[in-house]
Amino acid sequence: MKLFSFRRFSAMVSKEFVQMRRDRLTFAMMIGIPLIQLILFGYAINSDPRNLPTAVLSGDNSPYSRSITAAMQASTFFSITHHVESRSEAKRLLREGEVQFVVTFPEQFGRSLLRGDRPVLLLEADATDPMATGNAAGSFPEIVRRALVRELDGPYANLNTAGMPVDIRIHNDYNPEAETQYNIVPGLMGVILTMTLVMITSLAITRESERGTMEHLLSTPVRPLEVMLGKIVPYILVGYIQIALIVGAAWFLFGVPMHGSVLLVFALSLVFIAANLSVGVTVSTIVRNQLQAVQMSMFFFLPSLLLSGFMFPFRGMPEWAQTLGSVLPLTHYLRLIRGILLKGNGIAESLHHVWPIAVFWLLIVLVGLKRYRRTLD
Repeated sequence: MKLFSFRRFSAMVSKEFVQMRRDRLTFAMMIGIPLIQLILFGYAINSDPRNLPTAVLSGDNSPYSRSITAAMQASTFFSITHHVESRSEAKRLLREGEVQFVVTFPEQFGRSLLRGDRPVLLLEADATDPMATGNAAGSFPEIVRRALVRELDGPYANLNTAGMPVDIRIHNDYNPEAETQYNIVPGLMGVILTMTLVMITSLAITRESERGTMEHLLSTPVRPLEVMLGKIVPYILVGYIQIALIVGAAWFLFGVPMHGSVLLVFALSLVFIAANLSVGVTVSTIVRNQLQAVQMSMFFFLPSLLLSGFMFPFRGMPEWAQTLGSVLPLTHYLRLIRGILLKGNGIAESLHHVWPIAVFWLLIVLVGLKRYRRTLD
């Protein structure tokens, strides 16, 4: 017998291609996951976000404040989306994440500038994600300087020769020292829950199907909704244990400030936990073995990780990627957790991050029920 036969070797290669063609889901994962990575890293990921939403609170209507505002808009770092009338409204926009910056012009800004009094120009940044605000905040003094050089000419040109004619102050709200762990550690709560709960649930149910125990379950009068809830509820406790571990590590190991209610974190996390568990149950109705369950779970986890704003600034992505990311529950959960822990948000500020997760959960449950009924038939 020959040590190596090209004929036997060719037969094995042909057999593997036939098996690959039959296992369409695995083949799709081999093509789909690299393609997703290529598209996301090539087009959607951007560590230098531009056109960040900015609110202007102005007690002055001089040409100097208008010129600075126009220069900010033209810089591409800032996008003026709100003109507010009060400090409370400006702080609300920052707290709820609707704007990334608030620039404040004090009353009589133009008159104080011409008198040489160096009026204070305040830029407040939502620094819960330092990567998102760093470049824009760093460019702000130069934007102001260039705008005033154009405006302060003639008899006022000497105001530019003694340095910056205004006192620029930049406040990094919610993370004054720009500590990255304040942003990363709370975000890890959502990332870990997404990865583990989806995969564990899909593997557990798929394993039952492979062992034949699911066939016995299908022969019982248990309803599809009862099966899904029965599979989900035990893992809710697992999710809460993970949350408790991460919150404890954030407090004792990393010193993450807890400005909001930890009890509110636990209460509102229920919707997110249930949504991920429902994804796991739905995945188990699609796949045929545990390997496919892992692959399908990664197919859901990878876009969630890259498009949620955990690894890269959410507002740095193009609009189509932001739209796609807004569908994923992890995106809203990151804003929810960071808002409660770092900003001290209460139930009123948090609910508008909860309802998109609840809608996603409802849709996934409906898909899972439809798929499960198909397996009954």
